[in-house]
Amino acid sequence: MQVVIALVVTPEGLPLAYEVLPGNTADATTLKDFLARIERQYGKARRVWCMDRGVPTGAVLEQMRASDPPVQYLVGTPKGRLTRIERALLEKPWHAARPGVRVKLLTQAGEMYVFAESVDRIAKERSMRRRQLKWLWARLQKLANMTLTRDALLMKLGSAQTQAPAAWRLIDVQVHAQGAHFTYRLDRHTLRQVRRREGRYLLRTHLTESDPAKLWNYYLQLVAVEEAFKTLKGDLAIRPIFHQEERRIEAHIFIASLAYCLHVTLGQQLKAFAPGLTPRSVLEKFSAVQMIDVYVPTTDGRELSLTRYTQPEPELKLLLEKLHLTLPAQPPPKITAAQVAASTSL
Repeated sequence: MQVVIALVVTPEGLPLAYEVLPGNTADATTLKDFLARIERQYGKARRVWCMDRGVPTGAVLEQMRASDPPVQYLVGTPKGRLTRIERALLEKPWHAARPGVRVKLLTQAGEMYVFAESVDRIAKERSMRRRQLKWLWARLQKLANMTLTRDALLMKLGSAQTQAPAAWRLIDVQVHAQGAHFTYRLDRHTLRQVRRREGRYLLRTHLTESDPAKLWNYYLQLVAVEEAFKTLKGDLAIRPIFHQEERRIEAHIFIASLAYCLHVTLGQQLKAFAPGLTPRSVLEKFSAVQMIDVYVPTTDGRELSLTRYTQPEPELKLLLEKLHLTLPAQPPPKITAAQVAASTSL
C-alpha cells in the first residue's frame, strides 16, 4: 500500500498539519481535491501554494487561475521551458532580491516568470558537476583500456551512466556497431548551455507581487518544504514502512510527524542561540549520550539497580548551555529482593 503525504506549514516553515492521501495516484490528480479539502478544513484565506515542478499540470494551473477568487501559486518550472523564453528574458533588467541573489521578471500569458540566479548555488552546482565529470571521464578512460566482451562493456557503460547521470549528458559516447570498442568526446555545446543555467531557476507564478525580495522568499518556502520531506524520509526514517494494516501506517506517520515538529522546533532554537549548527548535527552530538543500566549485587543477596546516562563531553555541555537546556536528574537507584525471596522459599 502506498500513501501520499501532504504537509501544511507556515511561512516560517513551522508545521500546522499534515494530510494522508490515497496512494497509487498521480500528484496532479490529487492536487485539486487537496486544495478543496484544505479550504474546507481551515477556512478561506490568502494562501500561496508553493509547489515543485512535478506536481501541477498546465491544466491544473489554468483551473487555479480561473477560479474565483484566483488561487495564487509559485511553481518550480523545468529548465527546458527556459529555452522558449530565453530571448525575451535577455531584454529584461536584473533586480536584487537579496545579497548574492538577483532575479528577472517576465509577464507572459497571464503569468509572471521569475528567473533567479544565486551566486552560492552557482558555485555549489558547478563544483558538483566538475566532480562528477572528472570521475566519469577517468572511468571512461579506464574502460577504454580494458579488454572486455561487448556485453560486459555495455554493462559497465550503463553502470557509469547510472552513477553519473548529469555528467553523462555532457559526454557523447558512441559504441561501435561491431566489437567491444567505443569512442567518447566532450559535448562542448551542451556544456556551455549547462554552465549558463547552473545556479539559476525558472519559476512561474500567478501572484500580483512584483517585489523580487518577496518572490524569492516565497521560493525559499518551497525549498523549505522540499527539505522537510527529505528530513521525514531521511533523518526521521518515515519510509519504508513495513506495516500491513491501515491504522498502523497512520500511527507510524503520526509519530514521524510529531518527531518532525520537534525537529523544526530545535531548528528554530538553533537560529537564535547557535546559528552555525543544523538540527542534524546537534542530534549527532546528542547521540553520544547513552542510557545504561548498572546492576550491583549486595552482600545480603539483594540487587542494586541504577539507570544512568553518560556524562556529556565539554563540547556538548557548552551546547546545552547555549540552548538553555538542562539534563534531567539521574533516576534514583532501585533495590530488588528477588534473590532473597527465592532463597527463602528453598
